[in-house]
Amino acid sequence: MNGAIDLAVVLAYVAFVAVLGTVLGRQQKDAQDYFLADHSIPWWAACFSLVATETSALTVVSVPATAYTGDLWMLQLAAGYLLGRIAISVFLLPGYFRGEIATAYVLLERRFGQDARRLASLVFLVTRVLADAVRIFATAIPLGLITGMPVWASILSIGIFTLVYSYYGGLRAVVWVDVAQMFIYIVGGIAVLWVVLGLIPGGWGGLVQVAGDAGKLRVIHLDGGFSQANWLFTGLVGGAFLTMASHGADHLIVQRLLASPSLRDARRAIIGSAVIVIGQFALFLLIGAGLWVFYEGRTWDTPDAIFPRFTLDHLPPGVSGLVVAAILAAAMSSSLNALAAVSVHDLYVPLRGKKDEAHLLGVGKRFTLLWGVVMIAVSLAFQLIAKGTPLVVIALQIASFTYGGLLGGFLLGLISKRADGRDAVTGMGVAVAGMTLLWALQQFGAIPKVVDTLWFALLGSAITVAVGEASARMRGSRGVMVAG
Repeated sequence: MNGAIDLAVVLAYVAFVAVLGTVLGRQQKDAQDYFLADHSIPWWAACFSLVATETSALTVVSVPATAYTGDLWMLQLAAGYLLGRIAISVFLLPGYFRGEIATAYVLLERRFGQDARRLASLVFLVTRVLADAVRIFATAIPLGLITGMPVWASILSIGIFTLVYSYYGGLRAVVWVDVAQMFIYIVGGIAVLWVVLGLIPGGWGGLVQVAGDAGKLRVIHLDGGFSQANWLFTGLVGGAFLTMASHGADHLIVQRLLASPSLRDARRAIIGSAVIVIGQFALFLLIGAGLWVFYEGRTWDTPDAIFPRFTLDHLPPGVSGLVVAAILAAAMSSSLNALAAVSVHDLYVPLRGKKDEAHLLGVGKRFTLLWGVVMIAVSLAFQLIAKGTPLVVIALQIASFTYGGLLGGFLLGLISKRADGRDAVTGMGVAVAGMTLLWALQQFGAIPKVVDTLWFALLGSAITVAVGEASARMRGSRGVMVAG
């Protein structure tokens, strides 16, 4: 990044985030306010926050690279997201708005007891720390390329500023910063597409003609199979179950929905987020197709470098600073408040007993600080253990090991009348272990790739339900035999 204008844009963004977090933090009264913003977040703000939360630098950088090396197949996945979120709004959201719920995993305790809630909470904590540490690390690489900072300095910068506004502002600050961040990276993306079109002969018409003739604008892939991410049914079915797990059983997302005033508002937020994500995918995929036309199909050793390289070489002063701010924005949607909420309500309170809300507010802030330090440390560690590993693969797949088990726990509660807490814990445990083993065997070549990780949420859910129900039936049979 060169020039005082670019630097001023980035610094202005960082200062805005820090000030907003501090100002909003003054309104906090207790732990409910800190973790759920007193259920006062408008549906449209929750909607934008959901989009910003699920968007990372991998969206901004790697989605264009996907279109550059392939086509627009990821729109199939976005359509699957819409189907999954409609299912969430019908089957899962009503349970979250029956009574006062502090975290998503209270539902599991109501149905299966404390052990199921504790297991789900621990799985969430480990998964979220690893996934978001990769998210920060992945952002630090293009950020370092553009700014000239070493990767470790980029990690520290992202981590510290995210920690500051999360610590002081609580969920209210996180949501409103998310709203601002979504607009920043969308505007940044539009600016890049505008510049690309200006450099392509014929502009939009030239892009459509050249990219279309080369098959770069293809969306639907009817050919393929379970091992291919670009197969239509992988996108629609695998994507639907992936988003059901990520948006229905991951407290990072559920927390935003719980902060809505009502079930109706939460439904509008989650379905609206899917519509926006479709448009967002289309924007960054078109950028990738445009870059392919601009660079005349040049081959790159690292496709993820295409977007940052174009930013460095061809964006005018101010616009390149906006893109850097957009990459930062995509990385700085904070999960720290969700991690702290689960730590307090699912682990601390059951162990220490119910405390007053003012006390829990202080404990929540300390957990926010703790998780911020842990996440920065894990991100720094990825410099050593992730060299040579595709970042998109890591980031998309860490959660896939566990999401199915979490979603399966909720589905088991809806489907089975026999299963109790032991059955749910057994089912979720087997699913998480099984999906982790399957990923490792495929990733390291011990077995051929038989199924893409986009199917892991469906497979993990099915294993949880099947094992949980089988456990319940076996236990029932043993009971009958003993009684006889």
